[in-house]
Amino acid sequence: MSKYDYDMLVLGSGPAGESAALNAAKHGQSVAIVESLPLVGGACTHRGTIPSKALRHMVRQAIRFNEMPIFREIGDPRTLTYPKLLSHAKDVISRQVSMRSRFYYRNGIRVINGRGRFEDAHSIAVVNEDGQVDTVTADRVVIATGSRPYRPADIDFDHPRVYDSDTILDMTNTPRKLIVYGAGVIGCEYASIFSGIGIKVELVNTRDRLLEFLDDEISDALSYHLRHLGVMIRHREIYKSVEADDAGVTLQLQSGKRLQADALLWCNGRSGNTEDLNLGAVGLEVDHRGQIVVDDHYQSTVDNIFGAGDVIGWPSLASAAYDQGRAAAASARGKEQCRFVDDVPTGIYTIPEISSVGKTERELTEARIPYEVGRAFFKDTARGQISGETVGMLKLLFRVDTLEILGIHCFGAEAAEIIHIGQAIMKQKNGGNTLRYFVSTTFNYPTMAEAYRTAALNGLNRL
Repeated sequence: MSKYDYDMLVLGSGPAGESAALNAAKHGQSVAIVESLPLVGGACTHRGTIPSKALRHMVRQAIRFNEMPIFREIGDPRTLTYPKLLSHAKDVISRQVSMRSRFYYRNGIRVINGRGRFEDAHSIAVVNEDGQVDTVTADRVVIATGSRPYRPADIDFDHPRVYDSDTILDMTNTPRKLIVYGAGVIGCEYASIFSGIGIKVELVNTRDRLLEFLDDEISDALSYHLRHLGVMIRHREIYKSVEADDAGVTLQLQSGKRLQADALLWCNGRSGNTEDLNLGAVGLEVDHRGQIVVDDHYQSTVDNIFGAGDVIGWPSLASAAYDQGRAAAASARGKEQCRFVDDVPTGIYTIPEISSVGKTERELTEARIPYEVGRAFFKDTARGQISGETVGMLKLLFRVDTLEILGIHCFGAEAAEIIHIGQAIMKQKNGGNTLRYFVSTTFNYPTMAEAYRTAALNGLNRL
């Protein structure tokens, strides 16, 4: 009989917390999960990945309807209001919550609603919404409390015209013009969503180019297509002040420019949700972003406390968080080997979407690795022509001598799906990762996947 209430206690029910709890339960451990929100799923389900992708899907459907001439025989172009889009997102969220709640029930995992704070390394006090405190003990603890949008102190986020990427899901009107400050992944995704429903968007980027971690050619393509949607992109700009009143919002930039709009969406940085955990009680420190530091077994500096997901920082992706949670649970139960998640594909759900895995041209050039490029343009594929999804390309980077694939970069419809074919080949050992796979394999026709064969042949023709 254990001297603790549970073998494992998980703080947070987002992707990392969910996968950690399920992994522990599947291995016969008693598990409880503490969730500060009334419903499970974390920010991923309620404020991040799921609602934003549901919004994007509906916008993309409307764009396709409005751009295809055959639909003009059915009726006039359709415009969507933002509240209508949100109603679809809420339906998806509801289904996600229902599904995830069943996971916990079927696996005998207790869900405790409230905010958890450490009393010591094995004791967590959970404060519910009524202020009642319940202390729960566990042999091991996984911190998976996620992150939230960073809010500078000099900006009034209580003003009804000023939003961050969480509160934008509460906006009840459709502004004519919107300023998006911060051109990271979230900022670019929302810029394409809002411009897709006819809202004028000013996208303020603090850096030299959009999403600098991408291959330059893909970044350039994103810039072009956002501008094609009507987005005004401003690079190398830093805010000085934000003024909001009943008439609108004014963003004063350090360069002297003054941008005016009906609303402001702040998308510049995220912070780990650790400030309420009372980490000082167990001797845990956080960095300037509120993130906890873990080793390659997801173990913190306190032996029985582990971390996973956004609260530990990079790469801050739901896809990685699921794997990190499983790895953290494995380490917590004493498994010596666990997968350290460091080879995550990039999936960016702009319009059109972007996905990549491996090295960029810039990285290979700086490392002085000889490589060649193979390209396939979606406009030249039969499936692209049939579906009307002619924007985009697949790009393969490979070694000149061995034909080993070094990087794959995709821009266009279903890029995040297409990338996994190449990712699977790149993971092959003993010489299996080679461009020749794509020219010696028969692909279904017509498909977007056959772009791999086209790109491989294009690359081989350059040798």
